[in-house]
Amino acid sequence: MTEAKTPATSHIIDLEHVSMSYAKPNGEPLVVLDDISCSLRSGEILGLLGRSGSGKSTLLRIAAGLLAPTKGNAFYRGAPLRGPAEGIAVVFQTFALFPWLTVLENVMTSLDALGVPRERARVRALSAIGEIGLTGFEGAYPRELSGGMRQRVGFARALVIDPAALLMDEPFSALDVLTAESLRTDFIDVWLGQQCPIDSVLLVTHNIEEAVLLCDRVIVISSKPGRISAEIPIDLKYPRNRFDGNFREIVENIYSILTARTALSLKEMRALGGGVMQPLPNVSPYAIERVIEKLAGPPIDGRVKLSTIAHPLLPHVDNILTVAEVLPILEFAELSDGQLQLTPAGRIFATSDPEERKRLFKEHLLNFVPLAGHIVNVLQERKGHRAPRIRFKAELEDSLSADDAETTLRTIINWGRYAELFSYDDRTRTFILGASPDLVAS
Repeated sequence: MTEAKTPATSHIIDLEHVSMSYAKPNGEPLVVLDDISCSLRSGEILGLLGRSGSGKSTLLRIAAGLLAPTKGNAFYRGAPLRGPAEGIAVVFQTFALFPWLTVLENVMTSLDALGVPRERARVRALSAIGEIGLTGFEGAYPRELSGGMRQRVGFARALVIDPAALLMDEPFSALDVLTAESLRTDFIDVWLGQQCPIDSVLLVTHNIEEAVLLCDRVIVISSKPGRISAEIPIDLKYPRNRFDGNFREIVENIYSILTARTALSLKEMRALGGGVMQPLPNVSPYAIERVIEKLAGPPIDGRVKLSTIAHPLLPHVDNILTVAEVLPILEFAELSDGQLQLTPAGRIFATSDPEERKRLFKEHLLNFVPLAGHIVNVLQERKGHRAPRIRFKAELEDSLSADDAETTLRTIINWGRYAELFSYDDRTRTFILGASPDLVAS
């Protein structure tokens, strides 16, 4: 059994009371990160785990010196971090390769920026390419490579500068399951084999099992605003087994922490503007149908631990927690202690025919999603029973970010169409009371 690296006590990066906010259209601050203090220790892989929108990537950019916090301070090896620092490398989710450059030229760009002589840069780049398993592809262009190979180039470009700290922003999330698993394994082999000078790694992820597979310590970030919910040490030997009892126990503990925060967030959001300003996750009604059917059928029979269905059904924490959040919003399920349980209404929905499902969905939409009732009331009062999209978007942006407002509108449009509560004309960007005119005409 391979042992983990033994962490030293020194810190590579320190964040002290870091906050980040942006101005909303009404001039009020939108707080993304709130009073976060944490450190990246020498010799460890530290995971930042949380849902999309929790501010994980923003925090990584602050740690990399790419973004200055609104409040608080960032330090690299004890010195204030003022812009990108030599010794910190970043691997992004989207590969970020130059399409007109070969693999070798892409890797050399990192050294060009440091002013390394051309021939020396070439030797170092070839060595880095070999370390990540792309020997023979030095002359290939990004368009000739698979997603996994392109991400390997991203790793080589980061490793070639001999960084002390490697910061990775969801580096495996854009890859298919098998490719991501292969790349994780190769990364751990490089890390444990000490084939590179990296002293510590900061990994941003929303995949719980990925965090437990790779990290020595995980910091769980809550959402809206991003705060530290928990810090979890992972004292497991490498290589780690997903089916090991200790592994599963840590995974279930993290699910319990995240779902507890999600349940609390539901209560907080319902109180926001009488619930009208509650952000709605982007889940289609047909996805809701499929998940309720799966939950109601054997062997689940209406009650399940999220950790037991997450890996085979919805591997990312975003996916499973988003669905777990939507069902309680609509009162089709209850969420508690990492478990999801269908309500009587959810069980009825699962066994109903399509028309009965639409009727039940419409009833729950009006009773439990205040924004739906608000839109209907506005449409009923207006001449012609129509209202422009901008009218509701501007209202939502008084309390939500522009992205959350857009996602919420997209969701309520889909839910309203499904329930035939109201329709939406995308050409004129207008809400219309009742079912689609085309549907009525038919």
